[in-house]
Amino acid sequence: MQRRIKKVAVIGSGIMGGGIAALMASAGVEVLLLDIVPFDLTDEEKKDPKARNRMVDNGLNAAIKSKPPLFYDKKNDVPMISTGNLEDDFDKLADMDWIVEVVVENLKIKKELFKRIEGVRKPGTIVSSNTSGIPLKDMSADLNAEMCQHFMGTHFFNPVRYMHLLELIPGEKTLPEVLDFVAGFGEKMLGKGIVWAKDTPNFVGNRIGIHGIGKAMQIMLEDGLTIPEVDAIFGAPMGRPKTAIFKTSDLVGLDTMSHVSQNTYDLCVDDEERDTFIVPDFVKKLVENNQLGNKTKGGFYKKELTPEWKTLRKVIDPTTGEYVDLDRPTFPCLDAAKKCETTAEKLQTIVYGDDKGAKYAWKVTAAACIYSANRIPEISDTVVEIDNAMKWGYNFEMGPFEQWDAIGVEKSVAKMEADGMAVPENVKKMLASGATSFYKLEGTKRMFFDFAAGAYKEMKTNEKAIVLADLRANNKVVKSVPTCSLIDLGDGVFNIEFHSKMNALNGEMLDFMQEAGKYVEENGVGLVIGNQAGGMPGAFSAGGDLAYMLGLAKAGKFDEIDSFIKGVHEGIMGTKYSPYPVVAAPYGLTLGGGCETCMSADRIVAHADLFMGLVEIGAGLVPGGCGMIHLWRNYIESVPPAAKVTDLGGFFIQAFMCVAQAKVSSSAADARKNGFLRPTDRIVANKDNLIGEAKKEVLKMVDDGYAPPRKSKRVVFGREAQGMLWAEMNNMKSGGYITPHMEFIAKKAAVCMAGGDVKQGTPVTEEHLMKLEREAFVDLWRTENTQKMAEHIMKTGKPLFL
Repeated sequence: MQRRIKKVAVIGSGIMGGGIAALMASAGVEVLLLDIVPFDLTDEEKKDPKARNRMVDNGLNAAIKSKPPLFYDKKNDVPMISTGNLEDDFDKLADMDWIVEVVVENLKIKKELFKRIEGVRKPGTIVSSNTSGIPLKDMSADLNAEMCQHFMGTHFFNPVRYMHLLELIPGEKTLPEVLDFVAGFGEKMLGKGIVWAKDTPNFVGNRIGIHGIGKAMQIMLEDGLTIPEVDAIFGAPMGRPKTAIFKTSDLVGLDTMSHVSQNTYDLCVDDEERDTFIVPDFVKKLVENNQLGNKTKGGFYKKELTPEWKTLRKVIDPTTGEYVDLDRPTFPCLDAAKKCETTAEKLQTIVYGDDKGAKYAWKVTAAACIYSANRIPEISDTVVEIDNAMKWGYNFEMGPFEQWDAIGVEKSVAKMEADGMAVPENVKKMLASGATSFYKLEGTKRMFFDFAAGAYKEMKTNEKAIVLADLRANNKVVKSVPTCSLIDLGDGVFNIEFHSKMNALNGEMLDFMQEAGKYVEENGVGLVIGNQAGGMPGAFSAGGDLAYMLGLAKAGKFDEIDSFIKGVHEGIMGTKYSPYPVVAAPYGLTLGGGCETCMSADRIVAHADLFMGLVEIGAGLVPGGCGMIHLWRNYIESVPPAAKVTDLGGFFIQAFMCVAQAKVSSSAADARKNGFLRPTDRIVANKDNLIGEAKKEVLKMVDDGYAPPRKSKRVVFGREAQGMLWAEMNNMKSGGYITPHMEFIAKKAAVCMAGGDVKQGTPVTEEHLMKLEREAFVDLWRTENTQKMAEHIMKTGKPLFL
């Protein structure tokens, strides 16, 4: 039987249930979202369907209003969800292909619910629980054999759309084909990274993660560190999110963190680190006082406003339980780590340092490594599952075993033993066998050390999941400069990878792209432009190098700015008209110059989480890399060739507002609505497969007989744009909605996009449009206000409207 998922029921409309429903709807699946009938209804309300669905409708509305957005495309996705309650609509579960339970963590309630589901579900329907801690064997104890064969755990992480991890937990009787199907659906349709977990408390990610948080607190109190000191260490310098330990806990909620810790303590009676899961007294007090983190405007951290409306940042002092002023601590090891280029070098510098912060980092890191190794095979069979869980569920750059490799297994084990730590037997045996790392490359194969086999095994990955780091390690880099590389993907396809800070574009990268293009023309069949920065959402490219341009402007070197933009245009158009297919593979932040680079490609293969836009106006500028030219092209070409465009103004206003309002898409679907993606561009749910899908697209274009686009003139709106916009902008300025300088910038952008002082409908060349763009760009850099705006956004990351 060919299994398909057409209809999914999600039972429970809280934050997690709403997130799962939104993701399913975004994948094109019909969703039935159910919740209980409210307890507090009056006799009259009990007869009212709206009142009876109040709880579930509130849950759906919360998901719709969520920021960041949970839906990829609200207009099309929200109608895929219908709501109901567990009394009036329960029989509708008979039509479902998959039923996901997301109700309160109470075994009795879950068992009763599953028994009711057993009575209505059709044979073959998959039923899964999103529990984070209750054993599956307990929940399914009273269910019939056929339902048990289709019962499993599906543990999503919050926020569901953005967290890559999906833990799958087989039940004792779950059919292998059911497990394989859900894994495939989760990976391909929902875009998730699959980690196979065992039916143990908190599974993989939260078992390791909550231990790490508990151990960090425990050693912090023992060694006398402050909360800001801990977060300074276990943030970006250690390859962790900037929210580090305590800001992450505030984000998750201190009540949730405490519940997971207590659950682990209660259920893991034989865990050698059980005491680590005892919540410290100062945290218990915060929870008792309803100081739960971001959702209550105060937890470990909080903000206060003075009578003068000045924001003061405070942090809890664990020794007194009182809030104190937040400082920005550092340690010598952190200062030294700033000079290191790679995360591995930073880790070594920090954990092997001599100062107080380094000693703390070593203790916490060593404890995490030891604990993780001791959990195999209890919670998972391999180091790979644990590492992936921490990278995908906690946004770590490296999992614990990858981190262990980075600091050196032999060196660290020697130090652990010298410090009196108990090194796990499986790690000792690995070293005794002659293996000195948990991972290694054998040719193009990525291998991991399997404790059970006592030998290395090949990692199983999707063939589309190309890992650029592995190719670099396997000497597949054919050309490189400090901020850019050309990597051989095989089959004649090459990849340009950015690796500057936030992958921001600079002159070196633009020069390299032209040089790389010549190499591909002589040695290959096509090119992918893509990279694989980690984190959430990550950055394909956050824009251009403002610091370089600002330096030229302050020095009065406007001729050099003009020459630079000429070079940008040559590079962009060189990509556009290259004799081989070029496919861009953007994801996450794709702003300014990053957006313009993508729009010059023959095709875009975008990750679903794409935040794309021409945002230069926020820095006091107009787009300088042909972004307006290609945005206008996308709008005009959206009309079928046989049709005649009669209302250029309608197209112009939409395209212009994308630039004037610095619109950034909330997803790839939204980017298509804004005109940044064309109908021929593709959207991929799973970021891991992005480079592979882009490569596949290149090869398909080659196989179809690729011919580069022909140069042609574009009809423009012309001087009529002035009549349409000038008066309106003057009214906005007079009303105080925009500043005189913002009006000046917007007019420059309008002239560029409209094609200058020509009649409506005039066909103009790209060279004409590039000249207008270049002149506007240089003129704006001559103004003091634009220089101030650029300076401010560089310092704060926020626009300043002058």
